[in-house]
Amino acid sequence: MPIPPEIQSFIERLNLELEITEREADEGLSLVRPVLSNFPDNVRLIQFVALFNNGLLFVEISRKRIQAIAERLNAPDITSAEIQEAGEDLGMLLGQCMEAKIRGKRILDILKDLA
Repeated sequence: MPIPPEIQSFIERLNLELEITEREADEGLSLVRPVLSNFPDNVRLIQFVALFNNGLLFVEISRKRIQAIAERLNAPDITSAEIQEAGEDLGMLLGQCMEAKIRGKRILDILKDLA
């Protein structure tokens, strides 16, 4: 059974949000690393690096989860309840993605203001 169009568009939106989160985390790391090399004991800068690295890890794990959900949805004997559960899992993942994106964006804005 093909993935329902509503779920497919949900997956596409989630992938887009993950791309944005990844891009902002990469940008944040490129801004904070040079400053951290000048102030290697600065706890706040170390926290920023950790936050962006965690964001990248979250993106990688989320992509694997999306792939597993999509594979589950492509099973020939999938039930309506399983489709609903997959939609709920994707919704929860989207919420987590938005939280990660907001945290990363807030720190990225701070770093841009310092530059």
